[in-house]
Amino acid sequence: MDINTYKAQKAGYYKVLGGLLLLTAVTLIQPYMFLENATFGIQLMIGAIKAWIIVMYYMHMKGETLIGWTVVFALSLVAFFFVVVMADVDHFQFKDSSYITEQHVSAGEHAQHHEE
Repeated sequence: MDINTYKAQKAGYYKVLGGLLLLTAVTLIQPYMFLENATFGIQLMIGAIKAWIIVMYYMHMKGETLIGWTVVFALSLVAFFFVVVMADVDHFQFKDSSYITEQHVSAGEHAQHHEE
């Protein structure tokens, strides 16, 4: 491998690393800055994008079409089952004692309930 090819590949990896770090920063600030009501979905989407970038560039799968489509299929299957489970959370058997479906109460409302 010639030195210019190596330098070009190294620069590409640094660009990918910069993109991953930028997405990590967005992951950290997103709940406080924008789309506060959709935090879980946004975080899941950012994580999926980061995973895709890592698989394609650092695991050298960028040119592999069959593996790429297999990954897309697997992610779609997981997303489908995730949506099915989240749609069924309202019908969860232990809804009253679950932390997943627990209704969060602000400190003022909590104090009012104790006074009554």
